[in-house]
Amino acid sequence: MLKQYHLRDFRLRLVIYVFAITILGILIVGSADAEYQDQQILGMVLGTAVMIVLALIDYRIWMNLYWVIYAVNLALLLAVHFFGESSGGAKRWLNLGIRFQPSELTKLALILFFAHFFSKYREEINSWKMIFLSVVLVGIPLFLVYEQPNLSTTLTIAVLFCILIFAGGLSYKIIGGILAVTVPSALIFLTLIMQEGQTILRGYQLDRIMAWLNPSEYADTAYQQINSIIAIGSGQLYGKGLYNTDPSSVKNSNYIIEPQTDFIFAVAGEELGFIGCAAIILLLVLIVVECLLIGRNAREQEGMILCCGFGGLIAFQSMVNISVATGLMPNTGVTLPFVSYGLTSLVMLYMGIGIVLNVGLQPKKY
Repeated sequence: MLKQYHLRDFRLRLVIYVFAITILGILIVGSADAEYQDQQILGMVLGTAVMIVLALIDYRIWMNLYWVIYAVNLALLLAVHFFGESSGGAKRWLNLGIRFQPSELTKLALILFFAHFFSKYREEINSWKMIFLSVVLVGIPLFLVYEQPNLSTTLTIAVLFCILIFAGGLSYKIIGGILAVTVPSALIFLTLIMQEGQTILRGYQLDRIMAWLNPSEYADTAYQQINSIIAIGSGQLYGKGLYNTDPSSVKNSNYIIEPQTDFIFAVAGEELGFIGCAAIILLLVLIVVECLLIGRNAREQEGMILCCGFGGLIAFQSMVNISVATGLMPNTGVTLPFVSYGLTSLVMLYMGIGIVLNVGLQPKKY
């Protein structure tokens, strides 16, 4: 289980980037709502412990348990369906002594599962039979997550699956064919959901899309994004400072609901300004780049797929969260990695970093 590793192969830079953005996130969460700061600190402490342990355990152990990981993940999602706790109209949490969100762990579980699955069947990955089987395997947890309901995580997992199968070696011809079908289908989908009486999306989901397309007519739904844009712009270059008591602050005036989660970037923009936002984006980019570099030098294909999947997850969630906060996308409820409040999410991210670090400790031998 534990191997002899060389210290020179340990990616200390990645750990520094992760600690830096997490500490920045703790400060911003505390400024957004001090009630959640201690939980975020606890998340960092627990995450660090798990990261160190996973960094020292041969990642191929998890690869060999890929069906067990898949089954346990499904069991947790089913447990949410039958025994989960509800909040805000959604049933997404389990309480097993510790309250956590299994859909967050699903992301890491599927990265581990498909990293081994696509590596094991790499010679068959471009067959329609294997593509169909892969879609079925990802479709089951996707359906369970969607039913919570949790559309944002459903979309994240769907994109994550695309990243993993592409990294696994899916042919460009097949990708082109899928795009040729997907793009027109997306246009048809948008047309259908705008029809009166549509039943494809829930009411609040449709309202978010319409509010993004036409904020003046859907002001009640669009106000979060409008206020987020105002907050980011008001921070200018240096921001108003963390923990400020400025009465004109969008955050202090409670114009943003739950600022510690989905709209944490708005708080960062208002209180840390352009410099603070740029620092967050830079750290996220550096983390993603490190994951990809480790993947490029991975000893085996499954290590490469794993690193690409985890780096892609961080990149996608970061892009969506920042795009929502700046009005470039409809409100989707995706958190900003390492910055937004969320104990399960933060620990999951640290777990992923630990596994990526172990891949980096076992580079190719030239």
